[in-house]
Order: sequence, then structure tokens, then C-alpha cells
Amino acid sequence: MISFFKSFFISLSVVTSLLFSTQAVTTIDIRNNCPFAVWAAALPGGGRRLDYGGKWTFQPLNGQRTKRIWGRTNCIFDASVRGQCQTGDCNGVLECHAFGTPPNTVAEYSLNQFDNLDFFDISLVDGFNVPMEFSPTSGNCSVRISCTTDIIGQCPNELRIPGGCNNPCTVFHTTEYCCTSGGNCGPTQYS
Repeated sequence: MISFFKSFFISLSVVTSLLFSTQAVTTIDIRNNCPFAVWAAALPGGGRRLDYGGKWTFQPLNGQRTKRIWGRTNCIFDASVRGQCQTGDCNGVLECHAFGTPPNTVAEYSLNQFDNLDFFDISLVDGFNVPMEFSPTSGNCSVRISCTTDIIGQCPNELRIPGGCNNPCTVFHTTEYCCTSGGNCGPTQYS
């Protein structure tokens, strides 16, 4: 199992790129570099099955400022595109209209914010299911961020589920782990 994860992480998993043009049109390219199928999901945007090497391109609508992208694993859908995913499921549909069910690694981005700046991050607020890389590209920005560590292999047993590692808030539902105190949150044993 460990050697599988090492080759899995070297493959870089889901790669997401933002491409900015002079007309301020944003194009999202999602690529699956995992050695297995990943059902990519975006809110807004929908979802697609991506086999190894597969790519999904879409353009978010103007005015939709904050967005999420995540990968779903071990999905089964019927002919009416109803089904279920082991991780990241979004109400049993292929094209998501709601956030994925934890655990799932999330890429978040906000466009045209303060001073027309764009912001992006990779978040484990909903847990972890696949390694991810996020690479915006434009004339002014070529910074890449990634979360490619074997978090599932390091996941404490009480947070582990098949295919993922939950956030402690999802499992315990307590103030200590859910950080509901308005930003005065200290470290925990899971930090």
C-alpha cells in the first residue's frame, strides 16, 4: 500500500490550472494524473469522470466570485447519472450543485476581489481524499501550490475512512475541533 501511494503522489493527482486572458476570461483546466479514475467536481461548474490523463475544461460565469473544485473517488453512476461516490459525493449526482461530502481535498479560488486580485488555496477543511496541485497562469502569476503528502497514510484511525481522512470537526462535532469561537482557535492534537 505504501509503494502505491508513493507512485500515486509522484503522479501529482488532480492538476488544476487557471488561465487568464487580456479580456479577463477565466478558463479552468482540470487534469487527472492519478492512475485511477477521479470524478472531478466544481461548484459552480458541474462534474465529469476523468480517467488517467483525462482533461475537463470550463469557463466559470462572470459574477461568480468564489468557487470550489474537488475530486471524488470510487463513484458508480447509472444511465440517469444518479449514483454515489466513496469520497466527495455531491447528493448522488454526476454534475454537482452542492459541496461534496467529506472527506475531500478542496481547491478554492476567488476572482476579482480586493483591488481586482485573485486568491486561491488548497484546503483540508473538508478532510483529504486525493493529492492536488493548483497552478494559476497569467502574465503576472505563475505560482503553484500543492498538497501531495500521503495524508491518508498518516491519518489517525479515528479520522480514517476508506479512501480518505476526515477533518476532526466532521467526526467529533465539538467546538474544540470545529473552531466556532470566532477565530480564537488554538492547536489541537490533530493540528
